[in-house]
Amino acid sequence: MKNSPEMTAAQGEQSQFVKNSVLYKEFLAEREEILKHKWIESEKVGADIGFEKALLDWIVKYRSSWRNKRMKEAKAETTAS
Repeated sequence: MKNSPEMTAAQGEQSQFVKNSVLYKEFLAEREEILKHKWIESEKVGADIGFEKALLDWIVKYRSSWRNKRMKEAKAETTAS
């Protein structure tokens, strides 16, 4: 089943809306931190630890402080504006 041009345009607008959303941007930033953590921990042990292990380890060890830092940075940006 093919999408009509109108349907494709609507999907494109919705996709762009999602990509511009704060929630999506936070998801991408968090994912990037997890991937960095995965790389660092994999280098330490000399083997790929996998995304799931890196995710769980990062959440337990770093997520709270990372989120607090992000919130403080966001508040500072809005105050400066």
